[in-house]
Amino acid sequence: RRVHGEIFVVQHSNMHSHHLTPQSYQSPASVYPIDEPNNTQTITGTTTATKKMQHENVHEVRTRAGSVLDVESGEHCTKHMLAFSPVEKEEIKKKPTNVLGNPGPFGLLCFGMTTDMLMFVTTGWSPAGFIPTVMSYAIVFGGMGQLVAGVLELIRGNTFAGTAFSGYGCFWMGWFMWKWMEVNATVPGVAEVALTGDTLWCVLWGVFTLAFFVVTLRKNGCLQTVFGSLFITFFLLAGANYSAQCKMAAGYVGFFCGTSAIYTAFAEIYQEELGWVLLGMKPTKYI
Repeated sequence: RRVHGEIFVVQHSNMHSHHLTPQSYQSPASVYPIDEPNNTQTITGTTTATKKMQHENVHEVRTRAGSVLDVESGEHCTKHMLAFSPVEKEEIKKKPTNVLGNPGPFGLLCFGMTTDMLMFVTTGWSPAGFIPTVMSYAIVFGGMGQLVAGVLELIRGNTFAGTAFSGYGCFWMGWFMWKWMEVNATVPGVAEVALTGDTLWCVLWGVFTLAFFVVTLRKNGCLQTVFGSLFITFFLLAGANYSAQCKMAAGYVGFFCGTSAIYTAFAEIYQEELGWVLLGMKPTKYI
């Protein structure tokens, strides 16, 4: 790593460390200028790129002032960051993760499949006797599945996806408990005894969804469709307590929302596995 024209590298081995300081290096061959991508200077018979690959065991970069920069953990002294280029700073800040795959598609499938199942009843396509089936998938697929996806996204450092999946995963688990108590006659139907509370509950989740929708304006069209239609669905469900037409509309918009989540999940899978960029996957920046 170049710091004010000099390179300071600490290499770690199983037995001991070798410190490369201004006094210990004598040959220009020990300097490999990573800030110059077109440079093809050879170092002991190898190219710069090959040399960098061979230095995977370099864990620290020592600055002139003696502070140590741990490349693996990203911990560093901020006052010395001016010695590095913006690209290097971003590389240094990246923290390692034990999550190798992308949990996003799984989380979207958990949400989309469970939402579509519930909308079969809301639209009137299926009688209410289908609710126990929806409840079963709500606790396992929509609830626990999304929560697992959310935790994995947080481990990866994806705050948006981690918070969204965890939040809606908890939503489905809470919905299961609520419906389980109603089905088992533990409590009366909430719409019968607390119509206003049920309406406000839908509005609250609508506002919750709207907050996530704002972030999607810098994501892609697929996520904007999912969160935008979900926001509308919650407000239509609030109106469904007072209008059968609103309930029917909520069912159709909700089914569209769930289907768009399923589409987004497979669009991400196809993009990662096949290199296909489907409609709506191109990044946007509306704000």
